[in-house]
Amino acid sequence: MLNFIGTYECKIDAKGRLTLPSALKKQLTEVMEDGLVLKRSVFQNCIEIYPMQEWNALMGKINRLNKFKKKNNDFVRKFTAGVKLIEVDANSRILVPKDLSAFAQLEKEIVLSSAGELIEIWDKDNYENVLNEVDNFAELAEEVMGEQEDE
Repeated sequence: MLNFIGTYECKIDAKGRLTLPSALKKQLTEVMEDGLVLKRSVFQNCIEIYPMQEWNALMGKINRLNKFKKKNNDFVRKFTAGVKLIEVDANSRILVPKDLSAFAQLEKEIVLSSAGELIEIWDKDNYENVLNEVDNFAELAEEVMGEQEDE
């Protein structure tokens, strides 16, 4: 299982291209040739980058949903809306399509943030606002992680 590390500030140009920071590119090297998938985040106004192997694992779970239930079809349609296959070009850039850029409200200053097996692309101001929204991180950490048993 992949676990990306780091938070990187960079710029996106008017054409929607962003250059991957070298530390992040090194982490992506072994999975780039299989392809990368861009999609809208479910819970936040950001974009997620999935390596193909992680995307396929996630879609494996989704494909097990009963397609004869309307709510499942509605979920799949919304979840996969705007999904794009992307490649890293010779200059270590990726192109963020306009519809996804608009969804995430990307301006010039952006943040690439590791989130386990995926990387989030945020508008810098939105990213900082979301980080500041968590009132008491210690309580959140205890609630989310405090009940786990040692494996």
